[in-house]
Amino acid sequence: MLPLVLLRTAEKHAVLVELKNGETYNGHMVQCDSWMNVRLREVICTSKDGDRFWRIPETYIRGNTIKYLRVPDEVIDKVKEENFKRDEKKPARGRGRGRIAGRGEGRGRGEAGQSRGGRGRAG
Repeated sequence: MLPLVLLRTAEKHAVLVELKNGETYNGHMVQCDSWMNVRLREVICTSKDGDRFWRIPETYIRGNTIKYLRVPDEVIDKVKEENFKRDEKKPARGRGRGRIAGRGEGRGRGEAGQSRGGRGRAG
């Protein structure tokens, strides 16, 4: 499961974001981009010592300041289910798909009397 897929699925859900400086932000994720920059609405911010709280209507958190994000279990289950459905639709991989060009045709090393330089073995 890729982190950005998980975060994009978490949009419109409640998340907890802890920053590297110790502050935490609880709110509903509005948007997440490819640098993990996050926009939250209806946010409750908690100071790093845990004794001060602020209610913020909307905030933007830069991705490189984030220590971790916590998303609801229902979001994780939804991503797993979507991955499972996607994997079922893919064709089977492995044997029977054909050869890789240039392999297995007897022109490589190990053949008696031949090597890549065209020189024969002595003996």
